[in-house]
Order: sequence, then C-alpha cells, then structure tokens
Amino acid sequence: MNKPCAIPTARQQSQVRAAARALARANLVHAYGHCSLRVDKDYFLVCAAKPMGMIEPHEAGTVVPVHGELPEGVLGEVRIHQHIYRLRDDAGAVVRSMPRDVMTLSSARMTPAPRHGMGSYFSPAVPLWDDPQLVRSDEQAAGVAATLGSARAVVMRGNGAVVAAPNIEQAVVLTWYLEDAARIELQLRAAGLADGPTLSPEEAARRATGAGRIFERMWEYLCDGDPEFANVI
Repeated sequence: MNKPCAIPTARQQSQVRAAARALARANLVHAYGHCSLRVDKDYFLVCAAKPMGMIEPHEAGTVVPVHGELPEGVLGEVRIHQHIYRLRDDAGAVVRSMPRDVMTLSSARMTPAPRHGMGSYFSPAVPLWDDPQLVRSDEQAAGVAATLGSARAVVMRGNGAVVAAPNIEQAVVLTWYLEDAARIELQLRAAGLADGPTLSPEEAARRATGAGRIFERMWEYLCDGDPEFANVI
C-alpha cells in the first residue's frame, strides 16, 4: 500500500514562499530557480513553478515524493531535489539558484575558494558538476547529487548552483554566502591576487559557526519586508 501523501503545515508553505521571494530580492534567482523543504522522509514541498519573485502569498507549493515520478506541473530539475533527499538524511531543504558571480566562475570551470568568513562554510572546496546541460533525467540528477556528496553546495558549469542544508533558512543563507564567496574570488582574481591565502580546514571549521544567531540574522535580513515575514520568523 502506498504511503499517504504528506500534508505540509501552513508555516511550511509560508517558509517556502518567503524563501523563494528572498532569493529573488537578493538577485540569486530570476526566471529560473526553485527551493524546497522536506516534509517527512518520503515527501518534500517545492515552491510554485514560476519565477520565484512572483510567487504570491498563499500560493501553494507542490508536494513531491522523494521516490517516484514528478507530479504534473513540477519543473523537471526538481529531480535534483529528489536525489539529494534520497542520498542525504541530513538535508531538510534544497535551493537551486542562478547567482551571477557563481555562474561567471563556473563558466571557466572554477568554484570559489574558502578565502573569507562566508566562504569558510564551503571548505575545503565547492565541487563542480562539469556539465552545462539542463538536468532533465534521473541519471543527470543522480550525478549532481553524487557530486554534491556531503558538501553544502555544488556548482553546475555555466548553470548555477544547488545548496543543501538542514532547514530552508540555512539553505537560503548559504546560497547568499556562496555568491559572496564567488564575488570575493572574482575580485581577487581581477586584482591579480589569485595566489592569495585561503582558510585552512582548521581555520574554516572554527569560522563556519552557527552560534550567535548567524543564520537567523541573515534569514531575517533577507526576508525583511516580505508579506509573510511574521509567519516565518
């Protein structure tokens, strides 16, 4: 007998919508991109299949099985979310984004090195999925998830990035951190400082803290002014 489909809470629906709009306001997505959160071990909730900044309050996302076919109307690259949730029990949320500076670096087969505080969360390196094609098959999605492995993010050559985190707040914040790390990387390279220092794994482990409401403060900053702000803070 098939397990009954999970029913997301009203707060989970609000979180997904607010996350989508926050990513759009921060210019981390545009017409393309999507985010999701895990409802239980068998299902997750993905945002509406439209430009994320245009998702309206109370516009429901879609519940998707971790194992099984994508529901009608769900974007094809949501397969990536499925395969990450299958491989990563610790993944409570996934963000698929198109950050400008990450895209620039990845087009040259590069990902940002851990050079500053926000880059420390991706030490020792951000893996690269070296394929510029859209992910339209389970085989491709499984490859992206395998390349991500236990890392927080995977960059797709000329095709944006995917972040996995324990919850959707951290997934959004880490997406912002990843783009900031790419900004630093590009600026150092433009200044001829590509050989400058990177954080050692020990330095990165000390710096990549969750204490002091690090994630919460950035989440609140990115959600400030959102029409559902009170529902997600």
